[in-house]
Amino acid sequence: MTIPSRSTLVIHGRLAMRESRLAAARNARHGLQVMSFEQAVVRLAGGFARPIDDENLRAAIQAALPATQMGELESIKILPGMIDAAVDTLRKAWRAGINLAAHAAAHPRLAAIARLETAVLDQLPPGMMRPLDIVTAAIARIGHAPTVLGPIEIVGLTELSPCWRPLLAALTAHIPVQWTAGPRSVPTWLESTGVTISRSPAHTPEIRAVSAATAYHEAIEAMRWVRSLLASGVSPSEIALATASPADYDDHFLALRADANIDLHFVHGVRTVATREGQAAAALADIVVRGLSQSRLRRLAALCRDGGPFEALPEGWLRVLPTDAPLSTPSAWNRLLARLTPDDWPDGANHAPTLRSAVEILAKGSDAAAEIGEAFLKGRAHAIWRKALLAGPAASIDATLEILKQDDGLEACVSVAWMPASALAASPRRFVRLLGLNSSRWPRGIAEDRLIPDHIIPTPVLDPLPVNLADRRDFKTILATTAGAVVLSRARRDSDGRLLGRSPLLAGHGAETYLRRNATPAHAFSETDRLMARPQEFAADPQAIGAQGCWRDWRQTEITPHDGLVRADHPLVLAILDRTQSASSLRRLLRNPLTFVWIYAFGWREPQSSAEPLVLDALGIGDLVHLVLDRALRDLEIGGGLASADTDMIEIAVARAAQTVAADWESERPVPPAVIWGRTLDDARALAGRALSYGDDALPGARAYGEVPFGGSEPKSEAEAPWDATAPVTIPDTGFNIAGYIDRLDISGDGKRALVRDYKTGRTPQGNIRLNGGRELQRCLYAFAVKALLGDDVAISASLLYPRDPVDLQLDDPEAVLTEITGYLRAARASLASGAALPGPDTGGDYDDLAFALPANASATYCKRKLPAATERLGEVAQIWEAE
Repeated sequence: MTIPSRSTLVIHGRLAMRESRLAAARNARHGLQVMSFEQAVVRLAGGFARPIDDENLRAAIQAALPATQMGELESIKILPGMIDAAVDTLRKAWRAGINLAAHAAAHPRLAAIARLETAVLDQLPPGMMRPLDIVTAAIARIGHAPTVLGPIEIVGLTELSPCWRPLLAALTAHIPVQWTAGPRSVPTWLESTGVTISRSPAHTPEIRAVSAATAYHEAIEAMRWVRSLLASGVSPSEIALATASPADYDDHFLALRADANIDLHFVHGVRTVATREGQAAAALADIVVRGLSQSRLRRLAALCRDGGPFEALPEGWLRVLPTDAPLSTPSAWNRLLARLTPDDWPDGANHAPTLRSAVEILAKGSDAAAEIGEAFLKGRAHAIWRKALLAGPAASIDATLEILKQDDGLEACVSVAWMPASALAASPRRFVRLLGLNSSRWPRGIAEDRLIPDHIIPTPVLDPLPVNLADRRDFKTILATTAGAVVLSRARRDSDGRLLGRSPLLAGHGAETYLRRNATPAHAFSETDRLMARPQEFAADPQAIGAQGCWRDWRQTEITPHDGLVRADHPLVLAILDRTQSASSLRRLLRNPLTFVWIYAFGWREPQSSAEPLVLDALGIGDLVHLVLDRALRDLEIGGGLASADTDMIEIAVARAAQTVAADWESERPVPPAVIWGRTLDDARALAGRALSYGDDALPGARAYGEVPFGGSEPKSEAEAPWDATAPVTIPDTGFNIAGYIDRLDISGDGKRALVRDYKTGRTPQGNIRLNGGRELQRCLYAFAVKALLGDDVAISASLLYPRDPVDLQLDDPEAVLTEITGYLRAARASLASGAALPGPDTGGDYDDLAFALPANASATYCKRKLPAATERLGEVAQIWEAE
């Protein structure tokens, strides 16, 4: 068997190496080694020599920094960006061929960096060496170059770091070395090395300059251009999109790639957080950095179902968590887990110990980041987590994950490529579109090193191949190596609307074409783009027809189906009218029929946030006060009754109740910051004390009840009720059954009188109110319920108690008010059954929790436009809006 002769092809960039290896395989070039120049030097150095990779370098810096005395950098060495800065500085010094130890005496800063370098080298695995050390070892073994490397051809390079140049010159004495420049520029230092230089004429592609509205518009036009080339028969492997800094466009192309269904390969990799495994690591990082809460745990559980502690929990276990509870403190979790029983879990088994173990691990925070990652993440997600811990401190792992990249899984050699300009300069394609040709973006500006500024080591010495010169060189190389066509693209404005300047690289390339954002594209890149480009086709789409019809109907003054008209006697409408109602649902029926249908027929609800608010809203304060009142009233009744309690007893009961309610609230609902929460509890105690102490109309020998259920409502506590809570309560002549909870009911000792109170924690209204436009139904409906359940021989008094003032507003003649309400409810039932689910005076208001489903700014435009016609259609129902 004949052993093929060995030769080496030196290529820059992963894409270029993959394409060269594919070409070598297709041409049966056995014995050809395709590698980077660094890899060739390492192979010649022999033994177990290895270059220092980023992952091991970051790990070594992370381990060495705490124990290394950094001098004037000591105060910043634990900051999140220190590892990145140290990596950049060491890489620059190594590439420039600077021996930091030899320069340590020149400046204290260099001495600190040299100490860090020494500590890092001690931490690295055996065999990993700096470029200078690898070159020294390779020169010592240079006699083996003919056998190890064979003839070398260097292709696609326009520059070479100073650290490798001595070896390149030495190799020419032992093996043939050819620098195949093609049409690329050749560095001046190469002429004196003895390397054979091969040149060829530059290509003359068709060059066209365009300007787009924004960077996102640039990306859209690029995808349209790609689609047009593919449609004309161009192979995907001949098409490339590039820019100097791809990060500015990555998110745009990631979204557009999915919409266009085009295999667009990200040569530089995609962000790890754009993958499911990356999102799992990001969810865990959110907990590690910001602390455990219910919303963060739910996100983590959804992404880590197949591994870690969550795997042992049954399907649907998240239902054991109270929906609105933030669960942001260990004590809140402990209270929740302590009261869970086997019946709370979907499979009837008690999994609280497993959940408690998971919570305890997560609560350890960033100090135990490695342990937490090991417990919850598996496979690729765990690898991402470990890599992030090496790239930066655990306390900022969420920020580190944002910048990590991974391969997108597409084959570069058969896909359209999106890449940095440097990669395209090394691996040319026939059709190229260059993006981001704006001033300060291409070429990019030079910045001083973060750890070694210019006055210590001049920037041209530390970084002899600066990024701005590289950008210019890459731009020139791309134009010279592209055989087909080049499109030069820039954005006119940034995402904030500021004007952007032209790159100086565009000079001499002709006038640019102004691309309008709303122009009709010659080639749409996706179905969405095609429909938007063809209004006549989109207009025939059923979704577009419905949207346009809705848009027109919303702007008419007449009532239309898009405003809530439905067919008469709709089964769903009749079903919700037949359900047992509450005072709140009847109020909504009278003042906002449209959302009555949305809530009770469609089941729509406003999403509840579990994030801690700055302050409780009015509804939250009302709930808190009612809970304290109910708890305190029960305690007082058990201890002898409210009627016989003095002020001190009431204060003690209220304080005890507030403490209990606060503990439950913190376990189940969002709470404000501690100082504001304490002040809110003080306010709740004060209001509850005033409400229970108010006794201007106290009944003799009365017994008090709180949160009294009626009409079939489930009791909120084990306290005794004054009646059968399951007995139905029907409003006569309306067909409505009602149910609910009476805030407070006092029944006299002889059972002949009853006082119905509804607590209001807001401000007292001006003047006396009866129905208040349909807003106030509780007093009358609750008084009717009490009379229906206790009997007609009981005298009922109903009132609204405002403990802030305190003021008690009595309802005069409840029976007359009930008769009035009955007429309105009858009319509302008939109106809704006839199909009039229309807007009312509460639609789109400040307290309309479904206003998001209405047109924008509905209260100022849509509602004002529709209300006259809705009032006319609703007829008698609308009269209650003017009732006192």
